[in-house]
Amino acid sequence: MKLGYQTNTWGGVVGHPAGVTSVKDLYYLTPGSTEEALRDIAAAGYEGFELFDGNLMQYIDKKEEFKSLMNELSLKFVGVYTGGNFIFPDILEEELAKIESVAAFASELGAEHLVIGGGAIRSNGVKESDYKALGDALNTVIEIAEKYNLVPSYHPHLGTCVQAPEQLDKLMPLTKINLVPDTAHIEAGGGDPVEVIKKYADRIKYVHFKDYKDGEFLPLGEGNQKFDEMLKVLNEASYDGWITVELDSYADPKKGAEISRKFLADLV
Repeated sequence: MKLGYQTNTWGGVVGHPAGVTSVKDLYYLTPGSTEEALRDIAAAGYEGFELFDGNLMQYIDKKEEFKSLMNELSLKFVGVYTGGNFIFPDILEEELAKIESVAAFASELGAEHLVIGGGAIRSNGVKESDYKALGDALNTVIEIAEKYNLVPSYHPHLGTCVQAPEQLDKLMPLTKINLVPDTAHIEAGGGDPVEVIKKYADRIKYVHFKDYKDGEFLPLGEGNQKFDEMLKVLNEASYDGWITVELDSYADPKKGAEISRKFLADLV
């Protein structure tokens, strides 16, 4: 298995402010330095990286700078994380257009995976029809990803209509998209990540590892997650793809990356 790291620890999970009034600019974004993040990720011993769509699109007019940095650090561009509300017909076209622009640029720079988060929760709660709308939108995302030779996967996340295990089970029959399990978000949503990986092993092409304890996301080995059991299930399923470590925030991002890499050295 190959090991990557998400750059969002260098600044935390934010969003592009233009997205408040312009759906086409509704990006995930971390305000930290992508260059610093990639240098720290390489120094910690990872082979690749994932980043948010907003941070990727900051390089739209600086693509050679991005390529040079990857080459200098011998890092692979594993994937880009993007998403949308997906349940509101009036803005869906704009959301999909944004995702296509991200997919096209990510592919041009050599990315392998398109990671999709989202599925809005309405102010008055989730409608059952929202799962069908989300599934249909994700099927369109598959077409976009395949157009640019990217592997599309859906990422269950707190704050969406797919945060609890029973919600994931509602969605998965309604779409053909792959699943990228974020192990900590699954546990925080009330699920067992080992069981989710077992259940959907044939639809897993990419994995996010994150530890979790007492409501807090942590470096690997500092929480309650059973990574040895997860790896056993993945090995039994002949999984040989990327495992990307994600840690939404940490006081010393480089140190957090080093802790998780040292932990994985004894497992992978």
